[in-house]
Amino acid sequence: MSTTSSILYGNDKFFVPRWRPDYSLKDPQYFDPSKWTYIYDNSPLVNTLEKYIDYNKLQPDGHPNARLIMTAVNILTSEPLTFDSSKQKITPKHILATSAYPSDNFPWIELEEGVYAWDGALLSNTPLGEVIDASPVVDKRLFLVENYPRRIDKLPDNLAEVQHRARDIMFSDKSQQQIKMSKVITRYLRYIEELYQIIDKKIDPAKLDKKQLEKIRHTYTKMKRERGAEIKGIIRITRDELFPRYYENTDFSLETIRNSIKNGESKTNQILEKNIIN
Repeated sequence: MSTTSSILYGNDKFFVPRWRPDYSLKDPQYFDPSKWTYIYDNSPLVNTLEKYIDYNKLQPDGHPNARLIMTAVNILTSEPLTFDSSKQKITPKHILATSAYPSDNFPWIELEEGVYAWDGALLSNTPLGEVIDASPVVDKRLFLVENYPRRIDKLPDNLAEVQHRARDIMFSDKSQQQIKMSKVITRYLRYIEELYQIIDKKIDPAKLDKKQLEKIRHTYTKMKRERGAEIKGIIRITRDELFPRYYENTDFSLETIRNSIKNGESKTNQILEKNIIN
């Protein structure tokens, strides 16, 4: 019922359908749906975000308690777009871009002249690479929130569950290869450092080309600065799916939203407490 209501009437705090009568006066394509590139207008979300977000803190030198990094994709080039609150001021437009998913019939967002963005989930729903690049020399323990579970205990029982599982796989975390490559780079950097130490301590400096040795040191320093962070551990916080439903991600009922927040906070606190103790 909640999904049907969303499809027909939208959600006044999030998005509304373009066929509503009040759009007939402000939408030049209202009577020509053949030219529509989206069905739901998500601009009402801007007012909702303003209610909960202090954008002054989401900017360089904004003294935030956290650093916000979000991703979108450039529609014309298929290239990733990264929004980082330590480098730029985050605005409602950036958040709309990161949630402008075309299959949900939301509009693309023009970030600047000639740059049109859709939801970054089209490329990756877990922007691990962007987070590693944001602080490349700081070792990390990663906490990955999985809204779409990677693992399930049994096969689907019907067509609806088949489609549900296919969607989960499509949006599930795919950072395993990035994690693997990060660990490989960490090992390579260690090998380079060990080799340099051997050269520095065991070989007569007079027999070495000082310029070549300095070039090796410069290359190693540059690589460590850009890719020196080591992943110390990975903790996954996975949303439970007791009753898989294909339309669960379009259920915007107040009860569902509150339960999601409650369950997410509870599971996260349990995992954090366990890892802090350990």
